[in-house]
Amino acid sequence: MDVPIPKKKWSFVTRWWWLGALVLAGTGVVGIYWPRPGQRLHVATSRLTISPVTRGNFQEFTAIDGVVQPLRTVYLDAAEAGTVQQVLVEEGTTLTAGQPLLRLANPDLQLEMVNRETAVYDLMNNLRNTRNQLLQNRILRQNQLADIDFQLAEARRVFDTNQVLYDQKVIARQDYLQSQNAYRYQLRRRQLTQQTLRQDSVAMQQQLGTMQESVQRMTSNLALMRRKMDDLLLRAPVGGRLSSLAAEVGEAKTRGQRLGQIDALAGVKLHAAVDEFYIARIGTGQVGEVVVDGQAYALRVTKIFAQVAKGLQIDLAFTGTPPPGLRRGQTLPIRLALSAKAPAVLLPKGGFYQQTVGNWAFKLGADGTRAQRVAIRLGRQNPDYYEVLAGLRPGDQVVTSSYEGYADQQELVLDNHQP
Repeated sequence: MDVPIPKKKWSFVTRWWWLGALVLAGTGVVGIYWPRPGQRLHVATSRLTISPVTRGNFQEFTAIDGVVQPLRTVYLDAAEAGTVQQVLVEEGTTLTAGQPLLRLANPDLQLEMVNRETAVYDLMNNLRNTRNQLLQNRILRQNQLADIDFQLAEARRVFDTNQVLYDQKVIARQDYLQSQNAYRYQLRRRQLTQQTLRQDSVAMQQQLGTMQESVQRMTSNLALMRRKMDDLLLRAPVGGRLSSLAAEVGEAKTRGQRLGQIDALAGVKLHAAVDEFYIARIGTGQVGEVVVDGQAYALRVTKIFAQVAKGLQIDLAFTGTPPPGLRRGQTLPIRLALSAKAPAVLLPKGGFYQQTVGNWAFKLGADGTRAQRVAIRLGRQNPDYYEVLAGLRPGDQVVTSSYEGYADQQELVLDNHQP
C-alpha cells in the first residue's frame, strides 16, 4: 500500500539564502536605474536659469554711474567785504545777465569813497586856481611886452631922427649916442622879455600837465572806488538758473567768499568715476551710451581729470540732443565702450562662472530634459555677456545660474514637477 510522503519545508538557512539573493538582485537593478554620486542629479527647473547662446556684436564696456551737471557753471564770489543788506532773489530762480542778486553794505568803503571824492574835487579846484594864476601871469608878461614894444618903437624913432640930424651936424654927438644907447637898451629888454615869456609858457604847460595827470589818476582811482561800490550790489554775470545762494540778511561776508553759483541753461554733461583698473584704456573722445526711458543716447568723453581720486574722474557730453527733463544731481547708468563692436558668439552672464571659471557648463540636450556637462572656452566679457571661443554654438541652451551644490555632477535631470 502506498505511504503518503510529507511535503518538505524550506529550512532556515535556505530561506535566508534566497532572501540574500533577492536583495542582491534588487541592489543591481537600483544600481542600473538610479544615478551614482557624481554622475546624475535631479534638479527642479524652477531653480535654474537657462539662457540661449546667440550670435551678435560683442563690445567690451564698463558700467558706470554718471551724475548730471550743467555744461557750464559760474561761481559767485564776494568782490568786496560787507554785510548782507538785502537778498533780491531765491534759489532756483532763472536769471538774466546783469540781474541784481543781493546787496552788501560796507560803511568803511563808503567813507573811503567820500574821502577820495573830496580829494579829487580839491585837486581839481587847485588845478583851476593854478591855471587862472598862470594865465594872469601870462597876461601881465604880455602887457609888459606891449609896453616894451612901444618904448622900443619910440627909442627907434628918436634914434633914427638923431642919426639924420647928427649926420647934418645939427645935434651934438652926445645926444646922438644917448639916443642910440636908449634904442639898444629897449631892444635888449624886449629880447629878454620875450625869452621870459617863452619860459613861463613852457613852465606853465609842464605844471598844468603834471596837475592834469594827477587829476586823471585820482579820477581813475575814484572810478575804481565807484566800481568797488557797485560790487556791493551782486549781479548775475550770465543768464541761467541760480542753483545755490548762501546769504542771509545781516550775515557778514569777506572778500572772495563763495556766495553761490549759476548753472548755464545751454546744456548738460555727465560726470562719472571709472575704476582705476581701466585708466590705461580711457581717452578723450571715447564713446558711451546711456538709456533714458527706453531710448539710447550717445555720449563722448570730453575731459579726463589729471588727479585720480576715488577712481578716474571724467566728463561726458551728449553727441546729440540730450534727454528732456534732466535735473542737476540726477544719476544715470552709463555704458562706456572699451572696444569696437565685432561679431561673436555670446553667452549671457550668470553665477555659473564662480564655480567653473568659464572652463565648462551644463548644456541642455535636444529634448530639454537633461543638461550635460561640456567643456567650453570663454574670452572677453562685459557686464552682459561672455564671448564664447569654443564648446558652444548659437542656439544652444545653457544653465547659467549658480552651480553651487551640484558642481561635481556630470548630468542634470530637469524635473518640471519637482518643487
